[in-house]
Amino acid sequence: MTSTLLRRNYRLPSEYGDELKLFRTPWQRFGLLLGLVAFVFIPIQFQNDLFGVDVLGVSAYAAVYAIGAIGLNLLIGYTGQISLGHAFFFAVGAYAAAYFGDDRGWPLLAYLAMAAVCGLVIGAVVGPFALRLRGDYLVVVTIGLVLVGEHLWKNWRSLTGGPGGRSVSASTSIGPLDFEDLSLFGHQFSKEQGVFWFLWAMVIVVAVLSKNLVRTRPGRAMQAVRDRDLSAEVIGVSLTKYKIGAFAVSSAIGAVSGALFAVFLQGFVSFEDFRLLTSINFVAMIIIGGLGSISGSIMGAAVITILPRAIESNSDNPAFSWLLEDSGSGSGFISQAAFNQILFGMLIILFLVLEPRGLAALWFRIKAYIAAWPFSY
Repeated sequence: MTSTLLRRNYRLPSEYGDELKLFRTPWQRFGLLLGLVAFVFIPIQFQNDLFGVDVLGVSAYAAVYAIGAIGLNLLIGYTGQISLGHAFFFAVGAYAAAYFGDDRGWPLLAYLAMAAVCGLVIGAVVGPFALRLRGDYLVVVTIGLVLVGEHLWKNWRSLTGGPGGRSVSASTSIGPLDFEDLSLFGHQFSKEQGVFWFLWAMVIVVAVLSKNLVRTRPGRAMQAVRDRDLSAEVIGVSLTKYKIGAFAVSSAIGAVSGALFAVFLQGFVSFEDFRLLTSINFVAMIIIGGLGSISGSIMGAAVITILPRAIESNSDNPAFSWLLEDSGSGSGFISQAAFNQILFGMLIILFLVLEPRGLAALWFRIKAYIAAWPFSY
């Protein structure tokens, strides 16, 4: 009885209780409300192109890349293990979905779960390299992983279709809800609308789970490893456990994004989708969005996805036609793909030099300025 009364009367101090809340401030709660409104109404209001950009199509790609970027940020931004091998795990998820979802006919949640398991297991196998290597040496090993994967995807014809690739037509439904043929409350929605809602719901789930992970004891241990691994080991943090665990979790999330990419976006996968450039794009997303920030991963993925599509859609505009050789004007001297690579490289350099914490830091500064106004300076 005494213990029951103690439990009933015990309360955390208000400041500690606030720290445990996922949405602590009015700004965060307002952002949650705004995000829910956007989640519901964007597919309804923006079914057509906006400024020449397919809003729903680009948003779907941004959602898938945001999931992969969150996984990579857990490894690089929160644990400090630099990797350029994310494209390999992206491919693992895509081919796992192709095999279990298409060849074996598994339902949506089952093949997504199996993609995560495949990524988790392979990540746990690769993880021990992080115990013996760090910095540039670890980067070289992860680049080698992508190159090995490229050879594997080109020659494992029964699974990948070889150099020609393969189609993927797995299930896109959960129970009675088919997200490519969605009908709710007597209203029929388009394929693009259903895919948008499902993919961004997946982003919300992954973001919330990841945010809670980094707020827990394992998450704090991961950040201690990032900041000073030897000191973390001295105070009792197991480097073996958390470095391997970070690789495993990051790889699992990357594999889930690859499965969604293969089924909902492409319907066809080839080894060319999983080259080193794909890993570099993921790194660009978390640098531009903000290392060590879940929301920054989403913002970085949105920028990297939307910006080149917007330029491509407006390539006939005089602002770009003089530059892009495939703009239709015939006066350009650089291809759209090469321009995208140059643009990403410049953005990475600019953010590393001018704002290493990315777009997330800029957003935090804006909020702090508004909160302190008129005393801000």
